[in-house]
Amino acid sequence: MKIFVASDHAGFDLKAQLCAHLSAHGHDVTDVGPASYDPEDDYPAFCIACGEQVVAHPGSLGVVIGGSGNGEQIAANLVDGVRCALAWNLVTARLARQHNDANVVSIGARMHTEDEAVAIVDAFLAEAFSGEERHSRRIAQLADYEAQRQTR
Repeated sequence: MKIFVASDHAGFDLKAQLCAHLSAHGHDVTDVGPASYDPEDDYPAFCIACGEQVVAHPGSLGVVIGGSGNGEQIAANLVDGVRCALAWNLVTARLARQHNDANVVSIGARMHTEDEAVAIVDAFLAEAFSGEERHSRRIAQLADYEAQRQTR
């Protein structure tokens, strides 16, 4: 699977660990930044770039990582076509895919151990969208809103 990964300084070390883990498990991983640790960096550009790559490569997924994951989720969700979910345990990671067809997951590096974060990302990647009508209907409503907003 093609996976794009981005972080801020707080998630930089976890990003490297996740990229190595995902690559070792056969995924095609692209690190969209940052390329080096900078304690003064700003996450929006990296998370937006991750979202843009996911949208540009249908079938791919993304991972954004920050201290809490909140700002990173907000930034990624600014990209039309991105449905980024903040996952804080295995259940929320799975539900993000099953119910919301999320294509990006956000993780808080300061909220989890490396093992917990890896398990959350693995659960997200392994899950599929349920395709249930009620979930499809809701996702279509979100897509309709995005389309209408673009024509205003």
